[in-house]
Amino acid sequence: MFTNSTEETVIAEGLKIEGKVTADGLVRVHGKVIGDMRCSALVISERAVITGTVTADEVEVDGMVDGPIRADNVVLKSQAHVTGDIHHTSLTVEKGAKFEGRSKQADFEDAKPKAKRGRPRKNPLAANDDASGTGASQVA
Repeated sequence: MFTNSTEETVIAEGLKIEGKVTADGLVRVHGKVIGDMRCSALVISERAVITGTVTADEVEVDGMVDGPIRADNVVLKSQAHVTGDIHHTSLTVEKGAKFEGRSKQADFEDAKPKAKRGRPRKNPLAANDDASGTGASQVA
């Protein structure tokens, strides 16, 4: 299910992290995370607990998640307990898994959080120093 990445991060059993977690590659959670998680692939073990939004390409849950999951492929294993909406392209639920929330199937681009949109910022390095409006500046 997961990409062949050489990068792997492990949050060990007995470890509790509070705050936003961002990682490249695969993350295996055996401990507790209170905060949002973003990574390429995520495995949540049977004793693991995540409270917050989970965003990844691929997510496998065998523990507890309290919050929304946004991923391309989501697998809820037999010991999974998810409370929150799941936005996905593919969702697999094994017998015994508990899921309290809504499932929304969408293109993966729709499942990813949208970037904030605002007024484009001017590049401070491209200042217009001349009065002609051509953008050309003279160096003395």
